[in-house]
Amino acid sequence: MSTVATSHSTPQAAAQPGRPTNANTAVPKIAQTSPHTLSQKRARSALRAVAGSLPVRIGTTTPICNVLFGADVHQGGHRLLPDADELAEVLLDLAVPHEDINALVRMGRRVSDDPELSRILEGAVAELVRGLGEIRGGADLPQLDWPSGALQRCFPVYVFVAALPHVRTHHRERGIPADVSRRTLADLGRNMAVHRRRYGTAGVQAPRWLTLHFRGELYQLGRLQFQRAPLGQRTSAALAAAGLDAAPGTPCLNLHIPDFLGPLSPGACDRSLALATEFFAGHYPDETYSVAACHSWLLDPQLKRHLPAQSNVIRFQERFRIAHEDTEPADTEPVQFVFGNPDLPVAELPRRTSVERAVGDHLRAGGHWYIGHGWFPLQGK
Repeated sequence: MSTVATSHSTPQAAAQPGRPTNANTAVPKIAQTSPHTLSQKRARSALRAVAGSLPVRIGTTTPICNVLFGADVHQGGHRLLPDADELAEVLLDLAVPHEDINALVRMGRRVSDDPELSRILEGAVAELVRGLGEIRGGADLPQLDWPSGALQRCFPVYVFVAALPHVRTHHRERGIPADVSRRTLADLGRNMAVHRRRYGTAGVQAPRWLTLHFRGELYQLGRLQFQRAPLGQRTSAALAAAGLDAAPGTPCLNLHIPDFLGPLSPGACDRSLALATEFFAGHYPDETYSVAACHSWLLDPQLKRHLPAQSNVIRFQERFRIAHEDTEPADTEPVQFVFGNPDLPVAELPRRTSVERAVGDHLRAGGHWYIGHGWFPLQGK
């Protein structure tokens, strides 16, 4: 059911300290998303630092994108972003909400025409596609310190659009089917729909989460999304206790549940898991995935006290063996995914569905919700 989405980056992926590096010359990070913002002055300094670290000097005749991408995207009038007509079509392909298209096209012209914004965009795309396909747990994108609030909220859209040629090339090299590629990248539009539902404005709700999709680290296969990720310490220990040989860092598939995609029925989940088994064996034969994991409030055992045993949520939960449970409350997690806004007052939470009643009534009674961490062996492994 769409009201119980867990489409966000997982603790396991985010917590891994060692990220693979590109075998070629590494491109330094230009900016980090949090807690700082990227001002125009800092952008110029960062780009100069990048230029100084690369094997080719970058000047007025050698755009930074020549060295970062191996091609001159400016020659012949070409730019990182498509023209206005094509940009609108690309945004529609990415499922961007229709009411946001016109404003994004207008701001896109500004991004392309402003030298400062163009340089920031080039650096952001460079960071996003660095080591494309490697398991890094996503990438950090710059956060603009810019007068336009709308441009601040929407700048990641232009980063993802500008990166599309690289992403599609990577998908073709891996033989990723066009429908899987399209549905995976369309999570950008879903994320923008969540932002508009929550705040009433255009924007990208979770830019770093979406970098997983555009880096080839996550794919949507039917009802579920599957993230290529390393096993964490505690989940690995749980597998070892069950007699399985799975050291920390062993590849696993982290499961996510996207919003706005219908019921989380057992049949839909079975189909997704079957698709995933075939997909990763065929397109990532160099990686072995024998375990699926999930890190979500949906795995909080307390839900069994509030929902029927045959409910979709409980049947999903019962697929997993619990690896460990958090001890710190995460009350805003179910509130934001069930009701759309983590800041809603508990006393005012609606009681329209069984899940709404379970989440709200438990909180109103003074209880707390926790993130659960679970795993199960993939079929045939």
